[in-house]
Amino acid sequence: MSFSVSGKTAIVTGSASGIGLAIARHLVNKGANVMFADIDEDRLEAEVGEEARAEGPIRMFVGDLTEKLTIANLLSATIDAFDRVDILVNASRKTAVSEVLNPDADGVEELWRHNVLSALRISQMTAKRMIQHAQRDEVEPGTMLGSIINLSSITARATRPELLAYSMAAAAMDQMTRSLALALAPKGIRVNAVAFGSLMSASLQTALKENPGFRDEIAEATPLGRIAAPVELAEAVQFLASDAAGFVTGQVLTIDGGRSLLDVVAAPAH
Repeated sequence: MSFSVSGKTAIVTGSASGIGLAIARHLVNKGANVMFADIDEDRLEAEVGEEARAEGPIRMFVGDLTEKLTIANLLSATIDAFDRVDILVNASRKTAVSEVLNPDADGVEELWRHNVLSALRISQMTAKRMIQHAQRDEVEPGTMLGSIINLSSITARATRPELLAYSMAAAAMDQMTRSLALALAPKGIRVNAVAFGSLMSASLQTALKENPGFRDEIAEATPLGRIAAPVELAEAVQFLASDAAGFVTGQVLTIDGGRSLLDVVAAPAH
């Protein structure tokens, strides 16, 4: 089986910065057409604006993906540019510290809406388009139509009260992945997730600037003794999007250097 994604079309949400940007760039470098989608117009323009206007393998879309109409417009823009959608990467996410006993500051509604509901709605609507394209192109039954990949976190399993909302959202993403995988398998669409920790995300970069000592704490809490680069997550996403993972669905692949194997996590998960 091939790890190639060359010629495929991907939508990557949250791709103006951080992990989403790294994944989107990686897929472009591997030959995919990629729609970079984000709500942050200024950062998206700075990162890919010029390339998007060159009408090559990169396009950009700005909008609030918690709105169904925005999702519909994103899909239409992608299909207008590249004719189809083969890969969806739900990389848009927010983090927040929860005040556990304060209903007005626990962050649950915000992270549920942004991290879970938006990913669910775009997955549902993208899957419908994939099925419509298969019917349009008269694809033979049993053919794999596409791959949906969700970004989750090891906080889904690591209990940290101050990350109440984030960990709840991550756990929901894992279960959403499994449920969609079962529902969409008969349609030829695979759904998987990547749960990460000990990864140099944008939020971790900010935390390290505020407290450089976090780096040593995280390394000590990670069996492999280091923080991973975003490209290591991007390569896992490529695998799940490729034919090499053609018999893989409903799985949550952990990329954390072994941190989630420990009973006690000594440093924040990012």
